[in-house]
Order: sequence, then C-alpha cells, then structure tokens
Amino acid sequence: MIRRLRLVLAACVALAGCGTVSDLEPPKGRPLPVAPRGAEATPTPKQLLTPTTQQRPERSDELLRQSDERRSDEFDLPPN
Repeated sequence: MIRRLRLVLAACVALAGCGTVSDLEPPKGRPLPVAPRGAEATPTPKQLLTPTTQQRPERSDELLRQSDERRSDEFDLPPN
C-alpha cells in the first residue's frame, strides 16, 4: 500500500513539472486559425486567450446608495 502511494505521489510530482511557462505559439509551419467572420484581421494568440465580457461578465453588485422607506404591503396578511 505504501509502495503504491509513493508511486502515485511520484507520478503527480512528475506531471506537475511538465507545464511550461512560455508564451503560446502555433506549431512551426502551421498558421493561426482563420479570422472570425466579420473580423478585418486574424487575432493574435494573446487576443484569442483574453476572455471577452460575455465569457467573463463583470460583477453587477449594486450598492445601496439611498435607503427608502418600504411602503406597506396590503396583501401581507397573517395566516388563517
């Protein structure tokens, strides 16, 4: 059991070291994807990796700027 745990731990450490930290580029000899319909130019890799506001919307937490008295609710009746 301990031997298996060591093996799994070694595999995890080996996989963690596989990541690269350089910029993404297309493979040599292959172009970037074609420009989207309606675009005037082919986007750069950085533009393709930057999420748009539709993909990552802004928070819409509206802070309470002004407090108002609540009006009475005439349908808020006690149970029968």
